[in-house]
Amino acid sequence: MASQELNQALWNAADVMRGSMSADEYKNYLLGLVFYKYLSDRQLYAVVDNLEDRKPASLDEAQDIYAAAKSGEDWEDLVGELTESYGFAIAPEYTFTALYREINDHAFTTDHLRQAMRDIEQGGEAINGHKPYEDLFEDFDIDSKSLGTTPAKRNDMLSSVMKELAHLDFTKYGSDALGDAYEYLISQFAAGSGKKAGEFYTPQAVSTLITRIVTEGRRSKPAFSIYDPCMGSGSLLLQARNFMDEDVRKNIQFFGQELSHTTYNLARMNMILHNVPFQYQHFRNGDTLGPDWPTEELTNYDAVCMNPPYSQKWSADKGFLTDPRFQHYERLAPKSAADFAFLLHGFYHLRTDGTMGIVLPHGVLFRGAAEGTIRQHLLEDGSIYAVIGLPAGIFFNTGIPTCVIILKKEREDRDVLFIDASKEFRKDKARNFMDPEHIDKIVQAYDNRQDIDKFAHLASFDEIKENDYNLNIPRYVDTFEPEPPVDLDTVFKELADLDKKEADLNQKLNDTFAELGLKWRL
Repeated sequence: MASQELNQALWNAADVMRGSMSADEYKNYLLGLVFYKYLSDRQLYAVVDNLEDRKPASLDEAQDIYAAAKSGEDWEDLVGELTESYGFAIAPEYTFTALYREINDHAFTTDHLRQAMRDIEQGGEAINGHKPYEDLFEDFDIDSKSLGTTPAKRNDMLSSVMKELAHLDFTKYGSDALGDAYEYLISQFAAGSGKKAGEFYTPQAVSTLITRIVTEGRRSKPAFSIYDPCMGSGSLLLQARNFMDEDVRKNIQFFGQELSHTTYNLARMNMILHNVPFQYQHFRNGDTLGPDWPTEELTNYDAVCMNPPYSQKWSADKGFLTDPRFQHYERLAPKSAADFAFLLHGFYHLRTDGTMGIVLPHGVLFRGAAEGTIRQHLLEDGSIYAVIGLPAGIFFNTGIPTCVIILKKEREDRDVLFIDASKEFRKDKARNFMDPEHIDKIVQAYDNRQDIDKFAHLASFDEIKENDYNLNIPRYVDTFEPEPPVDLDTVFKELADLDKKEADLNQKLNDTFAELGLKWRL
């Protein structure tokens, strides 16, 4: 099945729930079931491979072999092999295929699904301080009234969704195809979630732009490390794999932090479906604007990428003035807008030879007071490398214009490249979209680091200082288009022609009035 057909098949399953709950609710159920089926299908194939050293003809055949093996003398060895290889062993009666058979036999209960998910969560040895699947289905609330007001209705709802998924054999798809389909679902849910979408999804075009820039010059580096302190569903982190050399992309060390537990689990599922080994996943469910993390392992990264919540309130506690992340900058980001607090946190964790990209609202470029002081320090240090103005309307959760700020450490120069990409988009209904050609144009201008009329300008530090450290893009990139000159002779001739046409029309009307015996004339 082509990837487009796979996407459509998964989206059809969402149709079952779309009428009864919001996208922000039903995404947890559908994504949870997709993830559970993926693990179940993979295990069933592993059973046949282990017992008979071959691939089964179908999931049904694999299910029959697995069920029969439970009463065989090799059962304990089989469970041991599955647990060692995959981190879990779903009992034969709790695989997705087994539950689908129960649905067809009208014997399915949600308790069986609950047990299947519990078995997965409890599997595996701890890696990086956590069990691989621990609490992954915590937000899959089988008893939620959103699924139905009675147990029977909830049973029917989940059964209907599972029926839509049952014909898909997820082992038939490579990790990229299935992972991309999962990413497609996340993007579709974001489109329907309104303001909440920003909590878990960065549009692919923006992710592509940032990761192309932050991976530049390091695409063949072994054990490349990338950190997203506000990782959402992990889509921004995962984009980095698309721009690393093939022989190193499987060894990327992913670091991420996420405040929302639901979104944190979504990112973990996303990583697993993209076949990222557990030993390369270093994630924390926590507050980026609280105590620093990480502090006990690798703490400086080859790349940092961020799309934090814009102008979010935070404590701005005076104690942070002695925090290594913030103490160099004299002032703290104001309580009403934590934008620079997020930026400084990420920048602190960047290697001296690394690159950071962060999406923020335009206000950080020109607001004064504490933000002006922090911005001045960054500019005096040469930390701000480029400012890229993005088109409005490309994010699901806001229509305000945003920018990408690129930062580097220990630069000899203090110039800043400004790119006004506000017109680089394709309009489609209520939203704007950046296509590959728009991104290519921006990256080429970024790489060349030269003036381009009405698009890019390399501003010297003295020029920035003359502008009082204000980085508002129109101060540096003049996109004004003068009105074309007016040819007055042509205008007067057109007016004369109009006057003549009006006179001719009036004469015809007067002749008509006369024929009708009317005295009125124009």
